[in-house]
Amino acid sequence: MKKKFLLKTSAVFLLIFLTAAFWGLLKISQIARELPDPKQFSSRQVAQSSKIYDRTGEVLLYEIYNEEKRTVVPFEEIPDYVRKATISIEDKNFYSHKGFSIASIIKGAIIEPLIGRRDRARGGSTITQQLAKNAFLSSERTVIRKVKELILAYWIEQRYSKDEILELYLNQIPYGSNAYGIEAASQMYLSKSAKDLNLAEAALLASLPKAPTYYSPWGIHKEELLQRKDYTLKQMLDLGFIDDEEFERAEKFPVKFADPSLGAIKAPHFVMMVKDYLANKYGEDFLEKGGLKITTTLDYEIQQIAERVVKEGAERNEELYKGKNAALVAQDPKSGEIIALVGSRDWFDKQNEGNFNVAVQGLRQPGSAFKPFAYLTAFSKGYFPETVVFDAPTEFVPNNPNCPIIVDFSNENDQCYHPENFDHYFRGPINLRNALSQSINVPAVKMLYLAGLDNTIKTAKDFGITTLKDSNFYGLSLVLGGGEVKLIDLINAYSVFSQEGVRHNQKIVLKIEDAKGKEIESSSDQAVQVFEPRYVKMLNDVLSDPEARRPLYSGSFDLTVFDDRQVALKTGTTNDYRDAWTIGYTPYLVAGVWAGNNHQEPMQKNAGSILAALPIWNAFMKEVLLKYPAEPFNKPDEINLAEIQKPMLDGSYTYDIHDILYYVDKNDPLGPIPQNPSRDPQFINWETSSQIWWQRSS
Repeated sequence: MKKKFLLKTSAVFLLIFLTAAFWGLLKISQIARELPDPKQFSSRQVAQSSKIYDRTGEVLLYEIYNEEKRTVVPFEEIPDYVRKATISIEDKNFYSHKGFSIASIIKGAIIEPLIGRRDRARGGSTITQQLAKNAFLSSERTVIRKVKELILAYWIEQRYSKDEILELYLNQIPYGSNAYGIEAASQMYLSKSAKDLNLAEAALLASLPKAPTYYSPWGIHKEELLQRKDYTLKQMLDLGFIDDEEFERAEKFPVKFADPSLGAIKAPHFVMMVKDYLANKYGEDFLEKGGLKITTTLDYEIQQIAERVVKEGAERNEELYKGKNAALVAQDPKSGEIIALVGSRDWFDKQNEGNFNVAVQGLRQPGSAFKPFAYLTAFSKGYFPETVVFDAPTEFVPNNPNCPIIVDFSNENDQCYHPENFDHYFRGPINLRNALSQSINVPAVKMLYLAGLDNTIKTAKDFGITTLKDSNFYGLSLVLGGGEVKLIDLINAYSVFSQEGVRHNQKIVLKIEDAKGKEIESSSDQAVQVFEPRYVKMLNDVLSDPEARRPLYSGSFDLTVFDDRQVALKTGTTNDYRDAWTIGYTPYLVAGVWAGNNHQEPMQKNAGSILAALPIWNAFMKEVLLKYPAEPFNKPDEINLAEIQKPMLDGSYTYDIHDILYYVDKNDPLGPIPQNPSRDPQFINWETSSQIWWQRSS
């Protein structure tokens, strides 16, 4: 009985298999009849270009692949290095397979997706398949399209020799920036004919076709392109195409790129960021041939103002402070949309790496621009803008014989930490409103200690700072800019201040439509309340208080205020004068400027360079603010400080004063006065420094 059942079951499965095979062969036969003759390479249709627009959908910022730049060169004029480099990186078994590799198809289509691998340097398509796809097929990722590709690849192999296929490939394949074929790519990127390419240059160009937008030498992944070039050389070495000496010489050869030549382009740093986003999300083929209409968040009218003030300000800074570069980002805090972005003084200035997008790529120390995160965290723990701390010379490394309590600023022992104020002046008792508004260093370090390093880092991360590591990597110097941030992240975080603790997802694209006008992507707002509004209102009230900030800016005070407009402001400068920052915000606009040098050379050390970013920011804001109706910040909630009755915490103090740690437990500032304040490891140092200040000032 069991045997009969198994026989019947086997017969059923065999019938199903034969039926499926029959219909499969029938379908493949039908597909084959519809395919073009591979001899007709000249009939290849030009793909539609994709267009990037500003937020109005009317100002064209850039057109991607609006025409194919191609010069066909005969096989004998293509250097052997180019052929071998291409085979090494794209299809090492080119001369032995019959058009496709079953093993590669299984690996690229089944195995690697299963293990989550998406390495740009790998794939399942042979050179012949790529030729078939680029010449005759669309970029859609379907089984039918893959079957067509395999059939065409087989036909091509039957009708052309391997050298002819390689010649067609090297004259057909896109290398990015509208360059099709090796000759166009060589001329565009290296300003020379393909026949003059050396080994290093050949390996570099062979590295482009897999992802030409991503690896563009004019984009933000230039270093990855050079790494891929070295990988190509290693493949050539392993295949015996070159020897060790050639490999080492080519690996060290400094490839010299031609100046960027992308045609008409507006807002280039922003556009390159959008292109990178699109290529990563949708793939190179879809971006090249999809005929997309990309409507971005950019306000081109505001962008033009941003580009002008950055250029003029950087030119002035170069003359005054030897600071050649600047960057600016502006964001709508109510939506998270980037409305202007300038990544450097001049995108086309190759000598100063103008195409490096400092706003997005640059990791820079924020200086005092990081202080608000510590103060806000402290407010949430029970401290107030009226709370008083001592601004006095203080050693923050306790119980270390190398770090005496009575500070000696000539002591440069790395174990010690006794920061100075920027003006080398110590003010004694000062409330947090004035300490933050005037960017005084010692109170800021004390506030980071009172707020907690972990808590402050969490606040910064919740607000959108993406580059900070765990607290073990930092010390109390974090509050003076010891960590590294990106300008675009800092703008996003300050936008959360503007919106009283609500974080919106940062956006650069509003919508994307395909060639038929069908919307395939639209932006959505993801708003999250990441901090209690009452504490953020306190911070906004402090940073928008012009009288509290007046002593810091002195002769530059007029650059920080605007008629009938309430604007919050924070500046920052690193101790070595490498970076200068100004971040300012209203409830409807956030804008920030970085000034310095791309290679991080220090600017000239003088009082003016501390505020090198401020005039650029002011020039931008005084024009752009007029485009919006005035909107003040909400006032902070009323607090009855008289009910607190804790000296220093509530802003009261007398001449028998102690430091704040005498009156509060840093982890419970609103709780009872500590019975034994000396248990706090910072107490002795803080208390001693405050007493010494009183003695010296009385």
